This record gives sequence, C-alpha cells and structure tokens, in this order.
Amino acid sequence: MSETALQWLQVLTGVVVGLGPLPAPAAGRPDPAMMASASRVAAFIESGGTAPLEGVLADRDVAIIENFAPYLFVGPDAVARWSEGMRAHLVGISSLRHAFGAAFDFSRAGDEAYFSLPTTWRGVVRGKTFTETGGWSFVLVKQAGGWRVRAYGWSVTGLSAK
Repeated sequence: MSETALQWLQVLTGVVVGLGPLPAPAAGRPDPAMMASASRVAAFIESGGTAPLEGVLADRDVAIIENFAPYLFVGPDAVARWSEGMRAHLVGISSLRHAFGAAFDFSRAGDEAYFSLPTTWRGVVRGKTFTETGGWSFVLVKQAGGWRVRAYGWSVTGLSAK
C-alpha cells in the first residue's frame, strides 16, 4: 500500500469511528527546529561546556546516557550532573568540532519525536588529532513552543588518533 493510501486510510478510519480525522504521519526526517535542538547540545559540548543550555533540554524527566561515569544521568538534577560531568570529560580537549550525518529512524507522536543521528567528532587531545564516530538517539518533546531534548544516548562506533 502506498504512503498516500495509508494516510487516507487513517483519515477515513478516524472519521468512521467518530474520532474525526487522525493526524497524518510526520515526514520522514526531523524538521529544522528539531535538528536545532541536537545542534545546541553539540554546541555546548564543542564549547567545553560554556555555551548556554537554556531552552535546550526538557524541564523535567531528562535522561542522558554518556560514555563517561556515571553513564546514566536521570532524576531532578540530571542536567546539572551531566553538565558538570561533560565539562570534566572535555578537559584537555581542544578544537572540538562535530558533523552530523543524515538522520535515521525518525518518528513523531504528537508532541514527542525520536530520531538517531550519526555524528563525527574531531579534535585535539594531548597534542594528537582524533576522530570519533558514533550515534546519538534523541527523544524530543515540545515544550514552551519549541523542541527540547528529553533524552539522548551516545554510542561510540569508532575512534582514531594521529
């Protein structure tokens, strides 16, 4: 069945059962506002933890998985503990820059969205250049009129140093 036919079937099903038209499925990739949230998290990391985070992370229920202890940041102080841990993790790293690949596995349900984002980090540590590849899985929530990061998980898939 084509995507258009599936969308019409969803609309008709909603009308027949008295719910009214159901919302059409979201497009196949995050919109620019969603990507801006991921970019602002990356900008915080690139800055060594000095770039502002206001309006970037959700105001509650934040969960972050990282590759530094304690690895899982949850609870009411998750953002503060993650920010502090990230700053410590970045000590000694300079010239840090990221590049995103095309987003995969995008889905949206109302005011929540999910996508995975291939990412390459380049920088200098202890006088050596490095390249780290990995992926981020993001869960966004619409709050205060914008998309905010409710959760992310980072996974390293490759690392090289010269």
